[in-house]
Amino acid sequence: MIKLAGRTTRNFSTAALFLTLAATVLPASSYAQAAAAPAVRKTRCAFLDNAPDQHVVVKGDTLWGISGKFLQHPWCWPQVWDMNREQIRNPHWIYPGQIVYFDRVAGRLRLGKPSTGSGDTVRLSPRVRSSELAADAIPTIPPEAIEPFLSRPLIVEADELKDTPRIVATQENHVYLGNGDKAYVRGDLKGHDVFQVFRPGKPLRDPATNEVIGYEAMHLGTVKLVREAKSADEASSFVVTMIKEEMGVGDRLIPQEPTPAMNYAPHAPEKTIDAQIVAVYGGVTQAGQNAVVSINRGARDGIDVGTVLELYRLGQKIKDPTSEKGKEVVQLPNEKYGTLFIFRVFNRVSYGLIMEVQDSAQVGDIAATPE
Repeated sequence: MIKLAGRTTRNFSTAALFLTLAATVLPASSYAQAAAAPAVRKTRCAFLDNAPDQHVVVKGDTLWGISGKFLQHPWCWPQVWDMNREQIRNPHWIYPGQIVYFDRVAGRLRLGKPSTGSGDTVRLSPRVRSSELAADAIPTIPPEAIEPFLSRPLIVEADELKDTPRIVATQENHVYLGNGDKAYVRGDLKGHDVFQVFRPGKPLRDPATNEVIGYEAMHLGTVKLVREAKSADEASSFVVTMIKEEMGVGDRLIPQEPTPAMNYAPHAPEKTIDAQIVAVYGGVTQAGQNAVVSINRGARDGIDVGTVLELYRLGQKIKDPTSEKGKEVVQLPNEKYGTLFIFRVFNRVSYGLIMEVQDSAQVGDIAATPE
């Protein structure tokens, strides 16, 4: 009999992420061997003691939520299945109507179809789908949770907007533009005809150094090219197709990029990450379940899409009342309270979705490599 380690209760996010078609929980003797595989940083994974025998996949399921019914750490299934980095970028998908089985003897999760009526269950083999996520497949993250953050630059460097096209005049000299209004733009369009309009926003400062590491650009709306300028001293004509905030002269244009497919499996970073929350999106001071925060680490620090970090409240330094004269200072330990899934990465800043949170996240909290 296989003894499965893990806690008996756990709350999991409704903004869930991912489950494999087949995952193996390794016995203790196999962890050293698995650590040498060119996959991802190793974190010990185990099944929950109260894991169900099976789960029927239905529309609306989220993959992190499904894996959370079986695994103590729902994000670490790529590790126990020993996925390498390329497989993480082209993961497996599951579909409504399939059944996830817990093979307790083999210590595996298996995917199958309902019984054919003859008493047999059709077992499926894992297959890598290199194409984009099929419309009816269970998604990694519910699109509505992060879609706005996928198609907008959001974080810009100090001079990144300096040479972008800019609005120089408005229809009938309106102070602000509305849907259907014309905007006149100068600058190199570089062959693009649909642009998002931005205004440089507040600076993002590293909580550790107070250094400005980027600017959170304010998204104002979308414009479409009507007539391109014929010479360098002529303005191009655009029409406003979507207005989100007040838009006017001086605002900058960035080409609209297609929304990337979220087909990255969750994984621990390949090296130690010690980050802090820079800001909570929306201008509030605290964030809860399914909220979006930015951290002070990015691509240059080894973070990529799908990176999972654990959230900690920084332990306070207090005077020990039991010490002589009560003057000795003691450091309280950092307290873990949630998980952060990184879904958008810039050079020095990344955006993450808060998962499995038991407390509110605050600016300055730690986001670190899972233990």
